[in-house]
Amino acid sequence: MIYLDNSATTEPYKEVIETFTTVSEKFYGNPSSLHEKGWETERLIERARQLIGKYLHVKPQEIVFTSGGTEGNNLAIKGVAFQFHQRGKHMITTEIEHPSSIEAFRFLETLGFDVTYLPVDENGLVSAEAVREAVRDDTILVSIIHVNNEIGSIQPIEEIGAFLKTERKIIFHVDHVQGLSKVPLSFYEANIDLCTVSGHKIHGLKGTGLLYVREGLKLTPLLHGGGQENGFRSGTENVAGIVSLAKAIRLSFEKANVDKLYELKQYVINELEQIEGLILNTPKQHSAPHIVNFSLPGYKPEVLIHALSKKGISLSTKSACSSKQSEASHVILAIGENKERAQSALRVSMSFHTEKADCEMFIHHLREQKQWIGGS
Repeated sequence: MIYLDNSATTEPYKEVIETFTTVSEKFYGNPSSLHEKGWETERLIERARQLIGKYLHVKPQEIVFTSGGTEGNNLAIKGVAFQFHQRGKHMITTEIEHPSSIEAFRFLETLGFDVTYLPVDENGLVSAEAVREAVRDDTILVSIIHVNNEIGSIQPIEEIGAFLKTERKIIFHVDHVQGLSKVPLSFYEANIDLCTVSGHKIHGLKGTGLLYVREGLKLTPLLHGGGQENGFRSGTENVAGIVSLAKAIRLSFEKANVDKLYELKQYVINELEQIEGLILNTPKQHSAPHIVNFSLPGYKPEVLIHALSKKGISLSTKSACSSKQSEASHVILAIGENKERAQSALRVSMSFHTEKADCEMFIHHLREQKQWIGGS
């Protein structure tokens, strides 16, 4: 099996699974309970929080554990909207956000919030100047995805954050799901107030994640109850998931080989550019090391994916959250391309486990299938 769909999800580290199993078996107490079983699980959570804080270079108390990227983005976006609606109802984002952000904003629009969706250029980049021009007196939030999950473009987060630092009443949220361990980002230096991380994108388990919440920032919680996670996220903590997330973050940073990913990406791009009729969608500069997106106009992507799957090769069309929907990629349309190109887009996404032989086999079979299938 050659797995090239790592932007959708990654294979968990064996150590992560072992940690989850061990904690589930031995540390099953409720962290809120006032007995030894409760105390020991609470201590595990706090040790995990401290370890993650070390690798993210943030304070442990700024980490709020969630179920993943979708919850993190919703908590950040809706939490700011509901907490600061009396200050203003204007929010700024881009046209190429992940569905979990876009749908959250669309929901808020039904409640009377005004959202500006900033356009991007042909490389999928928004400019800091565009953000500056969109700011109004009633703006309360700017939410930008760091690494686009479909084409891999890297937004100028630091530049945007530097400007927003002067706008003290505007909260800055960053979706860092695709970037963690692959594209460096300092939450403090970029003046980020809220940042979303997902476990299963970094060889952790599905259902695990966190939201960085700058110390002192208030959010309206989505879940009300016992007040766990400093009141941001009620509900009995997923202790095994939290500890396994800490293990996944540690291993991802320790095993990170970004140079290798860039080399594999360049190889794939060079080979794809030699295929007749193929169009590259991922920008060659200012893009992440693990994502390559391309289109084959005239070919149905689902047919190619199924044909490659029979050869033991896994890749995808667009975001896994919307890949079963027939609509054209909103990201490819946003960079100014036509519907045919947006409907025929395919995404290769690698991990630190990917080898050159995997990429070579993918290129070989893609050329073979393209020849046999023909245009639609």
